[in-house]
Amino acid sequence: MSKFIKYLYYNTNIGEFIISPIKKLYDYYSPRLLPEKIYIKRTFKASLGYSLNLNNPKTFNEKIQWLQHNKRTQLHILCSDKYAVRGYVKEKIGEQYLIPLVYQTDNPLDIIPEKLPDYPFIIKTNHGCGGHIIVRDKYKIDWKNVQKKLKRLLKKNYYYKSREWQYKTINPKIVIEKLLFTKEYNIPNDYKIHCFNGRAIFIGVIYDKNINTKINYYDFDWNILEIHNFNKKGMGVNKPKVLKRMKSIAETLSNDFHYVRVDLYVVDDKIYFGELTFSPAAGFAPFNPIEWDRRFGDEIVFNNLK
Repeated sequence: MSKFIKYLYYNTNIGEFIISPIKKLYDYYSPRLLPEKIYIKRTFKASLGYSLNLNNPKTFNEKIQWLQHNKRTQLHILCSDKYAVRGYVKEKIGEQYLIPLVYQTDNPLDIIPEKLPDYPFIIKTNHGCGGHIIVRDKYKIDWKNVQKKLKRLLKKNYYYKSREWQYKTINPKIVIEKLLFTKEYNIPNDYKIHCFNGRAIFIGVIYDKNINTKINYYDFDWNILEIHNFNKKGMGVNKPKVLKRMKSIAETLSNDFHYVRVDLYVVDDKIYFGELTFSPAAGFAPFNPIEWDRRFGDEIVFNNLK
């Protein structure tokens, strides 16, 4: 029967006019109606192929879920807010690492070219992921469409998408920052430093964003790690000249948490802060090969696991 419904959904008018609206309603309301733990356990098993054990977590993903349930602080909420976290970063490492702020508001109608600079910038919201708008030339943008998109984004509560509790109560804002470029006028590499109990253990490098996004993983001796997951794996990238400083910054920003991923950018050997992430892929991140799930899980140590 399921194959028949799939055929109707993808190949007939019944799929477009009857099944599709029902599916949209189901996709919207089912996460909201299910209790949090039931939703997470179901999604965990479907995503990773094994059952979530919160009583005796061993793997990286299990421990991320345990932290999501048992270590909920106001600091996690503040640091998940892409605007409020700027104050935390300024206090911990200094404002020289912050990407220059252009503008912030909670009203999409404020986003008009007269209030924005002539140089390239990026528009995003502070309370979730995705949905950013890159503006290279403000005179070539349909600002009415931008306002409509931002209005939709501000209404989203990303908690219901993946049950990452830290996003639930963030007051939505629009944040505009200067767009970073390399000398070649490309988007800089995105360095995602995974920190466990205040120690930077490994780093994911996302690159070729303008062409065909790839990601490689390295230890801090710049040995490539044979980890494969969401994006295509590339041939490799050169070790940053400022890697030692990047590691120090990441560990300083992470020392209040059992685990956090610190995202940094480097332009002309100058380091910029990107964001802090407490639950990569919402704690549903598949590892290939799967052994890395356990190996990185061993790096998260709980002082009092109860």
